[in-house]
Formats: sequence, C-alpha cells, structure tokens
Amino acid sequence: MELLNRYLDRSNSVSSVLTQEVIKEESLRDDLKYYFMSPCEKYRARRQLPWKLGVQILKIMMITTQLVLFGLNNQLVVSYKEENTMALKNLFLKDYSGVDEDDYSVAYYTQHDVYDGLFYVLDQYSQLGRLSVGPINYAEDEDGKPLPLTICKEYYKRGTVDPSDEAYDIDSQLETVCMSHDPKTANQWKTQNSSFFDLDFYRLVDIKMTFQLKGINLQTVRSRELPDCYSFYVTITFDNQCHSGKVKIFLDTDAQSSACRDWKISGTAQKNTHYLLVFDGFVILICLTSAVLCTRSIVLAVRLLQRFSRFLHDNYNRTVCEDDQGEFLNGWYLLVIVSDLLAIVGSILKMEIQAKSLTSYDVCSIFLGTSTLLVWVGVIRYLGYFQKYNVLILTMKAAFPKVLRFCCCAGMIYLGYTFCGWIVLGPYHEKFESLSRVAECLFSLVNGDDMFTTFAQLKDKNTLVWLFSRAYLYSFISLFIYMVLSLFIALITDAYETIKRYQKEGFPLTDLQKFLKEQKDFTVSEESGHTDFELKYPTLCCCQRAPENDDVILIS
Repeated sequence: MELLNRYLDRSNSVSSVLTQEVIKEESLRDDLKYYFMSPCEKYRARRQLPWKLGVQILKIMMITTQLVLFGLNNQLVVSYKEENTMALKNLFLKDYSGVDEDDYSVAYYTQHDVYDGLFYVLDQYSQLGRLSVGPINYAEDEDGKPLPLTICKEYYKRGTVDPSDEAYDIDSQLETVCMSHDPKTANQWKTQNSSFFDLDFYRLVDIKMTFQLKGINLQTVRSRELPDCYSFYVTITFDNQCHSGKVKIFLDTDAQSSACRDWKISGTAQKNTHYLLVFDGFVILICLTSAVLCTRSIVLAVRLLQRFSRFLHDNYNRTVCEDDQGEFLNGWYLLVIVSDLLAIVGSILKMEIQAKSLTSYDVCSIFLGTSTLLVWVGVIRYLGYFQKYNVLILTMKAAFPKVLRFCCCAGMIYLGYTFCGWIVLGPYHEKFESLSRVAECLFSLVNGDDMFTTFAQLKDKNTLVWLFSRAYLYSFISLFIYMVLSLFIALITDAYETIKRYQKEGFPLTDLQKFLKEQKDFTVSEESGHTDFELKYPTLCCCQRAPENDDVILIS
C-alpha cells in the first residue's frame, strides 16, 4: 500500500510538471501570435484599440502639415536671397546682361573695359541709397558710420613679359595691396588713390572688392510672420589668373539673417507665430509618444525572443536562426524611432527660427524633410498586411541583397568611365569639366536622357579626341543600357517570380512559424552533432529547405 501511494504521488508530480510545461508553451504561443498580429486582428482578438496605429496616422498628418508650412516660408527666404543677388549683379556689374555666362557673370577683354568696370562698382556703391529700389543700405559700425568698401589687388611681386621675343622674367611670389573706399568721400577717391589703379595686367592675378550691406525681408509679412533682417557680405572678383586676355567677373554673396533689433508691426503676425509654436510643440509631443510606444514594442520583442530562445534550447536543444531573430528585431520600429528623433530636432529648430533665435533654415529643412521621408516610408509596414501589397514589399526585400552586390560590381565600371571621361573629354565638353558633372552626365545617359546633346556639344577641333569620344560614348551606352540595366531588371524580376511561386506553393517554414502553427517536427540536434553544412549555412538548416534553392524568403 505504501509503494502504491509513492507511485501515485510520483505520477501526480510528473503530470503536474507536464501540465505546467504545456501551460507555459501555450502561453508563449499565444503571446507570440498576438505580437505578430495586425492592428485589426489585435482589436478583434482582445478588443484593444490600436493606439500605435492611431498615433502614426496622426503623426503623418501633422508632420506633413508642418513640413508644408515651413517649406512655404523657406521658399520665401530662398527667393529673397536669389533675387537680391540678381539685383546686386545688375547694380554693380557694368554690361551685365541678366544671365550669367557659364560660371561667371561678365567678361572683359580690354584694359578700358576693366577700368570702367572697377570705377563703375565704386560709383554705384557711392550712390547706392539713391539707386536701389529695395530696402537695402550700407552696413554700419558701432558708431553709426557706414562700413567702407575694401579693394585688394593681388599680383606677382616682379615680372617682365615680352611675347614677341618669347621671353619672360617672373617672380612667382604674390603680393596683396588693399585700400578702403568710404561712400561719403566718393568725390576724392580717384585723385587720392590714382596710383593704386595703375595696373600691370601681365602681373595682375585678381582684384577683389568686398563690402557689407543690410536688408530686410518684408515679404514674410504677407504670410503673417515677422520679417528677418539680413547682412549681405558681397565679394566682386576680377579674375585674371589665366592671363588669357579674358578677365572674368564674379559676384558672390553670403546672406546671413538675424532678428531685427528694433521693430514694430500691427496685425496678426505675432499671434500667428504663437499658434505655430503651439502646433510645433504638439508635434514634438506626438513624436515622443510614438517613440515611446515603438521602444516599448522593441523591449517586448526582445523579451519574447528570449522566452522563445529558452524554449527551443530547453526542449529541442536548438538556437533561434537569423531569420527568426529578424522577425523579432523589427527594423520598422527603428525606422519610426529615427524619424521621430529627426522630427523632434527639426521641430525644435523650427520653433527657434520662428522665435528669431536661430536662422538655420537649411539645417532645419534637412531634419524635417528626412523625417517626413522616413514617416511616409514607414507606411509600407502597414501595407504589408495586405497580400497584394506584400508581394511588392517581399520582392524588394528579397532582391535587395542581390541588387546591392550587383551595383557594387557595376559601380566599378561606372567609376572607370567617370575618371576616363573627365581626363580626356573634360577640356572639350562642359558636361565633363568635373568629376561630379561627369557622374551626373553618365547617369543621365543610362536613363536615356540628353543623348543627342551630349554627342553634339563636343568640340570637334581635335580629331583624335572626337574619335575617342564616339568610342567612349557608344561603348558606355551599349554596355550599361543593353547589358547592365537589363541584368538589373532581371534580378528584380527573378525575385518577383520567386515570391509569386512561394505564394502558390507555400513559403518555407522556420522554427518560429512551425511553433505558431503548433507543429512538433522540430529536429532535435545534439550539442556536437552539427555538420559542416549546418555550420556554414545556419539559415538553410533553420528553414529546412532543399539545397538547390538559393534564396530564403520570409513573410515579414
């Protein structure tokens, strides 16, 4: 009787242990199934509202609205700077046609034209207040006096040149001499500094004229925002470095905005600024909420991965394969968190700009633009719950590694053509003058753009270079359009056909998917029983696929 009681107690303890293990397994399975459900399935399963989806939809609407509002304001700023630069060129450059010639604005070919151009700048600067139709004037120092215009000429220290005898004697050391021009003493500068303008053109390298102006961007009042005050640092360069008989004239401006020191405005501009600041603060709050929810999901995924890993190890002596780990460590959540951080930083910069504490429009636009891009890309995650859209997503996911490797190989050929085109065709073709322009030109040719113009614009003064250019362009277009581009498309098509076949025949199951489907056919492996093939290809072992299939495609 005592032996019977011991046997019954042992049986009860074993059954209770088994029951606990089954309960743990079912609990893990339920948690995993719920974690991988779509928002709608979660709502139907537990009547839990999809807060994260709602936050993402609200965030998309608000960030897009914020971007549009900032973009409209930024366009006003950029157009103001560009139009001011055009106005300054028309004011200070003699014979300016309104259109730049290549990378310079005007070119002079005679000494008389150069002198006229120099004196024209000085005369125009002296009477700027009476000429300009815009709210722009001289910059002033702390004492309220206009800042002078500075002229610096750079020339070789010593030199004599006699082209007739093919003789020259040049000291390559450069010297720089400067003078200042006060607009209030405009009538005296010619007589007092006549020797400064006695130019030896065979020694002259360049002449730079720099001055500072102040302006106010009043057009922002129409958009109910406070106007900014601008400082324009203007540099006019007479470039004679080539000594080719052609003096190029450049006008460069560096515009820096700041809050006006003394201002008064009536209307709704100030009130509108307050509304925008409140809106930006609400965007920051939504982005923080989104980042917290996604971080919470990542933490939950890591805990589930640890539980599932312990389950496989304790029951089947297996480890979680890379594909299953990728299902837990969802890259979409990282994408959302990064976009949230960028949006928060961009919103803070935007608030500082609206409060006139910062003027970094370009930096703010980069943060806001990138965050909006990532937010809209994140929408693809929710489209993946629909089968028709999921085909496209899985195709991109499957083709991306092959496409990346293919681009690395094709990029080597592309770089070779880039360097070759720059060194040979650069002096004869404007599209090959720099490495960046060569790369842009070749990329346009790959896409079939501007082909005839590229052929026709080459100067045919050098027969050898002309013949080389034809061989160069024909070989590049034939190689990249007919071979490289076709192979690129074939890689994507092959991945698409593979996904379509898997959708009809069924995707290969991983350990995670088998567990969720309550399949028990896990292969129990000994600790030292891995073959060389298993160690070299853990993903293939995990998915239990035939060796002839090359790619592993999983439903994300």
